[in-house]
Amino acid sequence: MKTNAQETTMEGAVGTDRAPEYAIYKPNNRGNGGVIRFGFNRVKSCIFVDAAAQSGEKQFDWDQKIIMKWGLTDIGAVLATLQGRQDQSKLFHQTEKASSSFELIRRDDPERAPYMMSLGRQDSSDKSLRKVAIPLTHAEAEILLVALQKATERILAW
Repeated sequence: MKTNAQETTMEGAVGTDRAPEYAIYKPNNRGNGGVIRFGFNRVKSCIFVDAAAQSGEKQFDWDQKIIMKWGLTDIGAVLATLQGRQDQSKLFHQTEKASSSFELIRRDDPERAPYMMSLGRQDSSDKSLRKVAIPLTHAEAEILLVALQKATERILAW
């Protein structure tokens, strides 16, 4: 668990058993913050995005995390938003067990964070919905942009 409320890290150095990841932690005083992580999977040539809702002051409910697997098309849609080519990206994946969605919105309001990002999951069995939404700063968006570009290069083996 991270101790710094605004810590954003790149983990998974060579020689560890963890995959490289970029995590954006956003707990808040209201207790409805969250964390969204982006992990590159070399074996499956994809990005796994997972999210957990805030469950305490600086704690997150990883037992109820939401997971979504991204391929090149998904990565390209998010890159287009981060590069300013479109105002939003909406991704939707459906399986027999659940539907997952990711949304990245670029905002022009100077009173708010420049981006809002969310990851959600609706289970097919009971129709329950879980969603984690966090704001994204320009600095965090820039790091995510570079990470996704590098992942694209690795997936394509260029």
